[in-house]
Amino acid sequence: MSASRTPGHSRLTKAHKLSIAGVATLSAAAVAFSLVPADAAEAETVNAAPVAWTQAVNGAQTKALHGNLSAQQVIAQANAKAAAKIKADADAKAKAEAAAKKAREAKTAASRSAARTPVFANNLDGWIKEALFIMKKEGIPGTYAGIHKNIMRESSGNPMAINNWDINAQNGIPSKGLLQVILPTFKAYHVKGTKFDQYDPVANIVAACNYAADRYGSMDNVNSAY
Repeated sequence: MSASRTPGHSRLTKAHKLSIAGVATLSAAAVAFSLVPADAAEAETVNAAPVAWTQAVNGAQTKALHGNLSAQQVIAQANAKAAAKIKADADAKAKAEAAAKKAREAKTAASRSAARTPVFANNLDGWIKEALFIMKKEGIPGTYAGIHKNIMRESSGNPMAINNWDINAQNGIPSKGLLQVILPTFKAYHVKGTKFDQYDPVANIVAACNYAADRYGSMDNVNSAY
């Protein structure tokens, strides 16, 4: 026997099915829409945030690097200046020490020279000895005996003796001093370090002995007027 259908329990029509499907589709779309940011600018902000952060970090790192390099340059410059000052001070000290050493050596040499230079008496004996002292340094030959012998013959030991009667006097160049030296001879054979004075006993002896060495080999070889 076939069952009868009641009006309240009739099957869903095609229109009903379409309505239900539409509601379901709208619900899914609403859910999907809720997952997407409402504003496009907001999305851009979200995407731009990592870029801005990276730029900020890089900028800070660059600034720190520049600051570190600047500090290193300042330190290097300070070290260079300090090193230059140390070198300059060392050079100045070395120069001062060298000058002081040279001055000490000069003073010592002068003291030794003074110590080696004897004091000679202001008389004929002292004059001859001082002349011999100078002649030895200059390489001029002569002995005490040879010089003394010629002095006694020429001037009798008088340093102010002058010859006003011989041919030299007649020519206006009289012989003067202990060994009766004329001015041209004295000028030609004067030894540096002695007085430029014909009457000076030591200068007269040394110049005369220098002349005699040149002409006769030594004052010791002179036995008459020369």
